[in-house]
Amino acid sequence: MPTDNDTFEAEVRSAVEQGHNVQEMVRQLILRRISARTLDIESLQQIAASVLRGARSAVQKEFNLSAAQTETARMQLKQAVAGLDAALAQLTAAARLAIEEAAGRAQQFSHDDLARARSDLESLEAMFLETLQSSATAARDIAGETLHDLAAHYRTQGSAVGTQIKESLSVITHQLSAAVRTQTVTGLHLAQATGDLLRQIAAGVLSGVADHIKPDAPLATKVATPQAKE
Repeated sequence: MPTDNDTFEAEVRSAVEQGHNVQEMVRQLILRRISARTLDIESLQQIAASVLRGARSAVQKEFNLSAAQTETARMQLKQAVAGLDAALAQLTAAARLAIEEAAGRAQQFSHDDLARARSDLESLEAMFLETLQSSATAARDIAGETLHDLAAHYRTQGSAVGTQIKESLSVITHQLSAAVRTQTVTGLHLAQATGDLLRQIAAGVLSGVADHIKPDAPLATKVATPQAKE
């Protein structure tokens, strides 16, 4: 009987196989998946691994066909990874927005919530890169070569999620200092507030936020295709 993870992986595979606007479709699938689960680094790693397995499975057979089909498969795989990067960046930005919104209402999250968020964010980009590299090593074919090149690119040129992490950590560190000073105990929960914002982004309610956080560099320009721009 298929598990929840199997179903999600199949959804990613189907999105990549369709080959139309892959980055956006994968991003939306991931956001819905993240917002429905506990927001911790282990869950995020499982989601990232499922995305990469599904994407690899979708393009596998194309690598044994013509050179043109092989190149198309490479592009679809790159777009899937860009969708993962974008979704993780939007998760990070949603956490920051939740904190900023609370501060704007003269509220704040607990010190423990903020400390946990900082710890997870500090390891999020490394998790993304390590999962990408692990998937590349497991593939041992053209898909593996493509993922290996992407991992190397992100390490040297940076990622969308890495950019968002830097901005978000600055906000969290400031709020942690405030929490220590005030010792305020509130009923606000950062994971819940972040999940609420992610659901709004996935549903298009916060489309302006979604557009602002999309990775316009350093990889998106390299993976863009006519399909992705329609």
